[in-house]
Amino acid sequence: MKPLEIIRMAGRSIRNNMLRAVLTLMIIAFGITALVGILTAIDSAIFSLNDSFSSLGANVFDVDPKGTTLTANRGGRTQRRGEPFTYNMSMDFKNRFNFSGAKPSVSLFCTSSATISSQGEETNPNVYMFAIDENYLAAKGFEVAIGRNFTAREARDGSLGAIVGNDVVKALFDGKATKALGSIITAGNIKLKVIGVLDQRGSSANQDENRRVLIPLQTGKRYFGTQRTNYNLLVSIADATQMDNAIASATGLLRNIRKLKASQENDFEISKSDGLLEDIKENTFYLRASAVIIALITLMGAAIGLMNIMLVSVTERTREIGISKAIGATRNNIMYQFLSEAILISLLGGIVGIFFGVMAGVAVSAGLGGTFIFPWLWIIMAFIVCTIVGLVSGLYPAVKASRLDPIESLRYE
Repeated sequence: MKPLEIIRMAGRSIRNNMLRAVLTLMIIAFGITALVGILTAIDSAIFSLNDSFSSLGANVFDVDPKGTTLTANRGGRTQRRGEPFTYNMSMDFKNRFNFSGAKPSVSLFCTSSATISSQGEETNPNVYMFAIDENYLAAKGFEVAIGRNFTAREARDGSLGAIVGNDVVKALFDGKATKALGSIITAGNIKLKVIGVLDQRGSSANQDENRRVLIPLQTGKRYFGTQRTNYNLLVSIADATQMDNAIASATGLLRNIRKLKASQENDFEISKSDGLLEDIKENTFYLRASAVIIALITLMGAAIGLMNIMLVSVTERTREIGISKAIGATRNNIMYQFLSEAILISLLGGIVGIFFGVMAGVAVSAGLGGTFIFPWLWIIMAFIVCTIVGLVSGLYPAVKASRLDPIESLRYE
C-alpha cells in the first residue's frame, strides 16, 4: 500500500469510531493545553515584565551601602554594614563620575507617611515623599504629563516646588492635572507649589508610584536630612552594552571617595536594574518544569487510554486484518496502518490542545496589557510530543495486529 492510502484508511477507521476517537483525543488535548497554555502564559508575562522594566531603563545601576545588619565574619570578627552615603559623598560622586553617556542621580527618601493637603482637601497619610535632582525622573523612567522637571539649579540650591503623582491629583484636584499645576500644597509644615504632574504609572512592590510627591534635593536635605542620612545613587548609561565598564569605573571612584585601602573590601553594593527581571526569569524555570510535569502526567494517562483503544480496535478488526492479508497486505502494511491511526488521533488531540493553549496565552497577555508572542517553539514541541505519544501508544497494538495469523483471523467472529 502507498503511504497516502494507509493514512486514508486510518482516517476512515477514526470516522467509523468517532465518539471513541474524540474522547481519546480530548484527553490528549487537555495535556497539550496545559503544556502550551502555561508555557505561553509564562512567556507573555515575562515579555510584559520586560516591557515594564525597559520603561525604567535596562541601562541603570544603583549604589547602596553594603549589608543591612551586623553579621558574623570569618576569624571571630564582626562586619558592620557600610557607612551611609552622605550628601557630600553623593554629590562628589555625581560631579566626578564622567563616564561617557552616564547621568548620575542623587535622591533622598523623605517619608512614606506624608499627608498632603490643598484647598480644604487632604490625602490619606500614606504619600511617599522623595527629594530628587534633575536626572532622577529620566533614570527612573518617569514622564511628566504636564508641567516640568526641576532644573539643576533648583535641585542644587533648593526651592519650594513639587512634582506630584497621579493619585495625589485625584485626591486633591478631582483628577484634573491642569487644576493641580501652579496650586499650593502643604506637606506637614512645608508649603510647596506644584510645577509638574507625573504621568500614570503602575504599582510596584509595596509602594504605589502614583502616590508620591517629589521635591528638590536640597529642600529635602534641609527638612529631612541628618548626619546619618543615606542618599541614594542611581546612574543611567546611554549604551547598555557599556554597563559593566561603567560599573567598574564607578567602583573605582567610589572606593576613592570612601577612602578604602587596597586590602579592604567594598563597603557598598552595586546592582543593575535588570537584576530583578533576571531573577524572575530564573525562577520561572520551576514554573515551566511544573507545567511540563503536569502535561506529561496528563499525556501519560492519554497514552494509556489510546493504547487501550487501539488494542480494542485490533480485536474488533481481526477479520478485517485477515482479509487484508489474504489479498496481499504485508505485515508492514498492517503495522503502519494501525500506527498511523494512533499518531493521527494523537496529532488531532494536539491541534485542539494547541488552539486552547494559545487562547490561554492570549487571555493572559490581554490581562497584563502586554503584547502576545505567538509560541512557535511550544507549538513545535507539542507536535513532537503528540507524535511520540502516538508512536508509543500505537506501537504494541500495531505490532500485535501485524502478527495475526491470516487464516485464524478470517475464522474470527
